[in-house]
Amino acid sequence: MSVSEKKGVLIVEDHTLLREGLRSLLSSDQDLEVIGEAGDGREAVQQCQKLSPALILMDLSMPRMGGVEAIREIKKDRPATKILALTVNDSEEYVLAALKAGADGYILKDSTRAELIQAIRSVLAGKRVLSPSVSEKVIEGYLAGKKSESLQTPWDSLTQREREVLKLIGEGNKSKEIAEYLCISLHTVEKHRSNLMEKLNIHSVAALTAYAIEKGLVVK
Repeated sequence: MSVSEKKGVLIVEDHTLLREGLRSLLSSDQDLEVIGEAGDGREAVQQCQKLSPALILMDLSMPRMGGVEAIREIKKDRPATKILALTVNDSEEYVLAALKAGADGYILKDSTRAELIQAIRSVLAGKRVLSPSVSEKVIEGYLAGKKSESLQTPWDSLTQREREVLKLIGEGNKSKEIAEYLCISLHTVEKHRSNLMEKLNIHSVAALTAYAIEKGLVVK
């Protein structure tokens, strides 16, 4: 493959050292070219619009906007863009959330260089890729369009905006700061917070923060 045919890759990872390591790793492959980096989901959406990468390596647990929300937004506007989730979390909830948002693959960070490169090539070729440790039951259930009753929790009832507000609350932002960041009214923020408390049966900001951390929305 010639230089002009290299596939552009956008690395989305909030840890600088990991981004640098991934850039170095991918740069050694003659068919791939790292054309950009992003430190959170919101920046990833902006960089995708600007750079039009062939593939995005997407971490899931990041500040501001998480990977699942970013995948959903990117796929809504650019369905042809391939997205490979790269994370430490192998829970069924995270796998299903990423796949339902539109991820083309899901691979764990303990994978080898060869496994990562192969996963990237497979996703670019239009194949679905999942790390071997991901449960076959989860894979089959997703592909069949089924939902496990065990996954029907209050978390599943939250909208994308409610999860975004929950993340910002968990990061310690006040209602006014959230309103300014999301470009919505203070009243709307308060309404989202009220809905979160009702749906999750949580009745304090401290408890919402703890829940956000538990769900991996807040990086500690």
